Amino acid sequence: MRIEPLTAGRSGDLADLFESNATTRGCWCMWFMLPSREVSAGWDGANRGRFDDLARHDAVPLGLLAYADDKAVGWCAAGPRARYPTVIRSRLMADRQPSEDGSVWFAPCFFVRVGFRRAGTTARLLQAAVEHARRHGAAAVEGFPLAGDGPHKTDRYLGTEPLFSACGFDVVARPSPRRVVMRRDL
Repeated sequence: MRIEPLTAGRSGDLADLFESNATTRGCWCMWFMLPSREVSAGWDGANRGRFDDLARHDAVPLGLLAYADDKAVGWCAAGPRARYPTVIRSRLMADRQPSEDGSVWFAPCFFVRVGFRRAGTTARLLQAAVEHARRHGAAAVEGFPLAGDGPHKTDRYLGTEPLFSACGFDVVARPSPRRVVMRRDL
């Protein structure tokens, strides 16, 4: 398995991956970048257009793709926390330091294609996101995964506390019974 940053030349690979699932087909990883009302209204294809526009104009790739042979099998959104206004406004992040929004990166979302799940793909993507953030000068990487060991039946796209812990992240807040804020300083 290899992991690569999303570039214009890989946008077709991401489209193939996202088209494999009804949720990613509609969301196009815009949930944390736009108000929920706008994401819901864009489910018919507008979210893809918004994502493509951001991908063309943002100097930092919007995330990473995992490949098995030449097929995209996984995705991790990652970038400066400032990229994700929904994250910044979330009560889960009420204790964050706003002055870090440009230098601390966030990994809000993961997706792995059916048939490639439970094979360590998400952990590889998260580790690659940490290294990608480091190369771009990030001070730390954060996420707000599902709390505890589970079982987690829903919202697994957020990652889980054991996953983040295994990748070297520490708990910095437990803002709700279901969610934990985790951070890895670089």
